[in-house]
Amino acid sequence: MKNKSVLLWLFLILVGFNSFNVIAQRKSKRNKENRSKIAEVITAPDIATAPKLVVGIVVDQMRYDYLTRFWGQYGEGGFKRLVNDGFNCKNNHFNYAPTVTAAGHASVYTGTTPSNHGIIGNDWYDKFADEMVYCAGDDSFSTVGTTSNAGKMSPHRLETTTITDQLRLHTQMQGKVIAISIKDRGAVLPGGHTANAAYWFDGGDNGKWISSTYYMDKLPAWVAQFNEARSVDQYKKTWNTLKDINTYVESGSDNNLYEGLFKGQSTSGFPHDLEALWDGNGKYSILKSTPFGNSLTTDFALSAVENEALGADAITDFLAVSFSSTDYVGHRWGVNSKEVQDTYLRLDQDIKRLLDTLDDKVGAGEYTVFLTADHAAINVPAFLRDQKLPGGLVDGNMLNDRLTQYLNYTYGTSDIVKKVSGNQLFLDYKVVKNLDLNLADVEEDIALELIQYDGLYKVFTADQMWKNQYVGGIPAMIQNGYNQKRSGEVLMVYDPGSGKYGKTGSTHGSPWNYDTHSPLLFYGKGIKKGSTVNRTEISDIAPTLAALLGMNAPSGSTGEPISEVIE
Repeated sequence: MKNKSVLLWLFLILVGFNSFNVIAQRKSKRNKENRSKIAEVITAPDIATAPKLVVGIVVDQMRYDYLTRFWGQYGEGGFKRLVNDGFNCKNNHFNYAPTVTAAGHASVYTGTTPSNHGIIGNDWYDKFADEMVYCAGDDSFSTVGTTSNAGKMSPHRLETTTITDQLRLHTQMQGKVIAISIKDRGAVLPGGHTANAAYWFDGGDNGKWISSTYYMDKLPAWVAQFNEARSVDQYKKTWNTLKDINTYVESGSDNNLYEGLFKGQSTSGFPHDLEALWDGNGKYSILKSTPFGNSLTTDFALSAVENEALGADAITDFLAVSFSSTDYVGHRWGVNSKEVQDTYLRLDQDIKRLLDTLDDKVGAGEYTVFLTADHAAINVPAFLRDQKLPGGLVDGNMLNDRLTQYLNYTYGTSDIVKKVSGNQLFLDYKVVKNLDLNLADVEEDIALELIQYDGLYKVFTADQMWKNQYVGGIPAMIQNGYNQKRSGEVLMVYDPGSGKYGKTGSTHGSPWNYDTHSPLLFYGKGIKKGSTVNRTEISDIAPTLAALLGMNAPSGSTGEPISEVIE
């Protein structure tokens, strides 16, 4: 009996010990798992990168091949630094038309196309209000900084949020957003709806940086002081080439028939004496059409970094800078001009100044930069024609006269077309209804008439845009640029190399490769070094930044994060 008791006690002790051992093992396992999880949190790559500052650079009218054409002339600290130490998307394109400034800036920052964000042009015909409207114009606000109307602006026509809005929301409005451009639309649209400030340059007699009461009641002291210092006056000088003009072998001849002139000039070549041309060319406004406009923009951006303490703490800020003078220069002299080349060599120096200052003020490796364009540009069509390449000028007056004759003959009135704007025909719904016509039939009939005209490559109708879902090619690009509420009923595409262009200078707006292929560079914190020739699209920029920062993409975003870019 005694032995049985001893055995029982031994059994109970053994069971207890084993139970305790199992419990201890389980507890130890849980502890190890918890430590492992903690270790994973500590050692695993962060789910988000938090640079102190994001800098968005949009170069107005920059073709991708400006990187490669002028590569040997660039210094080491500007474009080359972004390419060599960052990530280069070599096959980046706009996936919509019209490729114009306002639509480009909106698409970069919203991560979508005009079909969603609503900015279908720099200005357009509002078919419901029966008036032309400007993309950023807003009479409900007043100018801050001058007495002119140049500041009556807001982003109210932008239908979706921007990546800058998302940053503000993500940081509980603590992350600061400052947007700067010579052009008002180049600042207002990137700044989004919630920017702390957007500034643009008012030329003429003023030569000042201004804003709108949408953002503030008066200019901050540092902006007022910047204007009062009149540093702008240092650029009232002769524009000559940065380097020996004979080394600019990457461009065409200086002073040729394909280049425009300033008022008062008899030749288009270097040098350009701005002081002598001052009064006849808008005074301070002439700076917009020189590389000095970009330098002035850089001066102001650097002052903003310092005075707004951008990137001074752990909460991410955003500086949106658009360099607009490249567009003005391209429009006047053309993409093959020595003026364009000199403008980019000088912009290269300005970008170096910006990066060097960010290294000093924010810290090397503490900020993230992207650089892209709002559109590219075509060679001067007259030049293309003379080189026996496809290209030419479409006579808009002749086109309109022929169309008017057709409308009068077919419908008894030309009033059925209410407005021609931005390569689109807006039909008068009331006239169509009064004539007891079917709108879709009228659209198709007019399209079939137009496609017979010289210079027109394709013609689409709103009915097609409504009923079809195009997945590629020109039709998809037109559809991405078509906004159901704002676009017209008949949409025209000109032949490659052709359009209603002037005889001098370059322009843009088409769905063709020369207008869509633009640079896209990423650099800095959280960015891999490398490149890709896979196709990327302009609407991919905002989602890529959102993925990098670990926050929601803009509300209408349709692009995809470029996974190769992010570390």
